Amino acid sequence: MIDDVGNAIIMMEEKEIKFIRLQFVDINGIPKTISIPYRGNEDIESIFNDGLLFDGSSIDGFVEIEDSDLIMKPDPTTFSLLPWRPEESGVCRYICDIYTTDNKPFEGDPRTALKKSLEKIKKSGLDYNIGPEPEFFILDQDEQGYHIPHDDATYFDVEPVDKGPNFRRKLVIDLEELGFEVEASHHEVAPGQNEIAFEFDRALKTADAVITFKQAIKAIVDNMGYKVTFMPKPFFGVAGSGMHCHQSLFKNGENLFYDENNENGLSKMASHFMGGLLKHSPAISAVVAPTVNSYKRLVPGYEAPVYISYGFKNRSTLIRIPAARGKGTRIEYRSPDPSCNPYLAFTAMLEAGLDGIKNKIDPGEPAEFNIYDLSQEELDEKGIKTLPTSLWEAYHAFDENRVLQKGLGKHISQKFLESKYAEWDEYRIQVFGYEVKKYINL
Repeated sequence: MIDDVGNAIIMMEEKEIKFIRLQFVDINGIPKTISIPYRGNEDIESIFNDGLLFDGSSIDGFVEIEDSDLIMKPDPTTFSLLPWRPEESGVCRYICDIYTTDNKPFEGDPRTALKKSLEKIKKSGLDYNIGPEPEFFILDQDEQGYHIPHDDATYFDVEPVDKGPNFRRKLVIDLEELGFEVEASHHEVAPGQNEIAFEFDRALKTADAVITFKQAIKAIVDNMGYKVTFMPKPFFGVAGSGMHCHQSLFKNGENLFYDENNENGLSKMASHFMGGLLKHSPAISAVVAPTVNSYKRLVPGYEAPVYISYGFKNRSTLIRIPAARGKGTRIEYRSPDPSCNPYLAFTAMLEAGLDGIKNKIDPGEPAEFNIYDLSQEELDEKGIKTLPTSLWEAYHAFDENRVLQKGLGKHISQKFLESKYAEWDEYRIQVFGYEVKKYINL
């Protein structure tokens, strides 16, 4: 029987691979890569089995300079060509796991953190399936060189107002060459904003896919003379970009979030999972909305989810339960944005949900009304709280949350907090044009 490494070698031989890109991400989810020549089976088998040594002190969130050696080992199941680089035929890419020189999984590797969380539920035969919806803006430049949306279209618009069909067509074709099963593509609410939804799948495969997705879209659109941004809120006064995450637990192909005997079709497990997400949502916010700019998106209006509540088909709540039932039963967690590290984001949501199941956390009653219409007094009466309004609030909530810190591990939690403290300190001492315009004459 041919194992995963054997299959990978056969694939590289068939595709006449000449160079191999080995890729992983830092604590912020930024891809890092090294290219090596393909010199034959024995050489690549050694890299699959023994890995490649690199300087971990040069990677954000990894190790210090006095103990800097780490090893990257490619996962043979993550073989991918690079369709956006046709001039580089004969090049493939593998996603790597990171190990210490003692050949132990490195606890600071975001992919390893997600794998550890998934191992917990794997012992019970469970799979964590997730389907993210990363939104993005396609940008042009004006005469002064400022970035502007590349069109003035809105939700579901068509040509000629929507200038995105050719972009999305090229993106879908290239993404399908990468192995994506694209469900839909369309123009989003804001000018220049687009969405491509891909298939609901197991969490590790999906996290790998999000990294590949963002990298591919940036490269493809760059080749077309434009720019893509996954910045959560690039423009004032219009909707920002989210990455809503549809999720459920499966066992032996059965969706455990579905209960045909319950009037609303949801199982107790689904309710308790939601309870965990709602309880830990302030701390989760630091991980799934991890930048200063994320909180320019998370404001009332613009369909942004700021209220810690859930509802059926209700887009003013943090958690929405779509109408699909049976195998399609799922909950949609709406505060993540595409600037997050998907490995850490999925880990944080899973750990919170599992805590809800373990402790049978009640999510309370669903909100079946437009929360944006409520006054602060009405919100208080109904006990509806809000997500953090700044990165400062979010990382302090994370700093006090032992469930998420344990789930992500000591190393990542510490490095993540250090990074967020530094980002906030850098931001808070800046002076912006808005402040000068408003206060210069005081």
